Amino acid sequence: MIRKSWTIAILCLFISTSVFCQSLNDQADEKLKEFVEKTQVPGLSVSISQQGQLVFSKGYGFTDLESKTPVDPSTSMFRIGSVSKTLTAAGLAKLYEEGKIDLDAPIQQYVPIWPDKGTKITLRMLAGHLAGIRHYRGLEFMSNTYYEDVIDGLAIFIDDPLINTPGTEYSYSSYGWNLISVAMENAAAPEASFLSDVSFLSYMQSEVFDALGMDHTEPDYANRDIANRVSFYQFQNDQVVQAPDVDNSYKWAGGGFIGTTEDLCKFGQAHMKAGYLKQSTLDEWMASQQTSDGKNTNYGMGWRTFERPSGKTFYGHSGGSVGGITYFLIHQPSETVLAITGNMDPLNYGGLQFELMEMFINGAN
Repeated sequence: MIRKSWTIAILCLFISTSVFCQSLNDQADEKLKEFVEKTQVPGLSVSISQQGQLVFSKGYGFTDLESKTPVDPSTSMFRIGSVSKTLTAAGLAKLYEEGKIDLDAPIQQYVPIWPDKGTKITLRMLAGHLAGIRHYRGLEFMSNTYYEDVIDGLAIFIDDPLINTPGTEYSYSSYGWNLISVAMENAAAPEASFLSDVSFLSYMQSEVFDALGMDHTEPDYANRDIANRVSFYQFQNDQVVQAPDVDNSYKWAGGGFIGTTEDLCKFGQAHMKAGYLKQSTLDEWMASQQTSDGKNTNYGMGWRTFERPSGKTFYGHSGGSVGGITYFLIHQPSETVLAITGNMDPLNYGGLQFELMEMFINGAN
């Protein structure tokens, strides 16, 4: 009789939990449907995982308005914009743990062609937007020029003066990550580099994407047909129109990757606790850096800190691209990851990304 009572109790708990989870998913689904209808975004992908398991993963709309191909969060690859910085930060962390880089050495140790600008610049500063490197200027964000190697992209800004004294001021710069990618490529290459084809992109492929099972994340090559890559749109004059062609080879490290929301969930899970990286590395990469006068920047090395009114702390990044807006967030105590991306710009989530995170974290408690 006791065993039967326990069985009934467990069954009731299972049914109650299942009903609650379904209710939570239904709430999220309704919010996302309303968002898609309101913004007219052609395609949206949203994935949420907890403790390594997908608890919500759904596509809305289409990858391409002409073909009407439905969005699939497991295969549809969107431009993730500056979330690319967070992926690159993982590659930088692997080199750090292998003892191949010194975060506080002068950048010329890894990029000899970088000119002396009268003050020291380091990888730590570059990764935290404290190096005085400028951001986009003019129409550079719309570049349609192909760059064969990451070092070629330095030509865009290598001769420009610094915008401030390194270390004194937080100033967001995607170009700083160009410099990081060249340093990574040189640090990753063996001494007899002429015998090996080690590049920034090949290193990212083997040490980050392959290592974490991210089978649908890759560079956004403009000159290649890529299966499952979505089409890109913009919202102009109250209409959804095709986005202009761009070539993101000038900024692979800082904004040039495409990927799925489910791949980003895999990536986020790998940064919850020691395993893929050491705990000390995770702590160092996510901890806010400080300016020379002691002010927190709320940005570590490729990871931004989001302090919420609820008292919860999220780490992650946003990403803006031509034809794509992405948010990627993790909450370490509950091991919750959220990735949301649409194939249109501009696209304002209006806090929806945080609302969904809070819903699923609270629902798990």
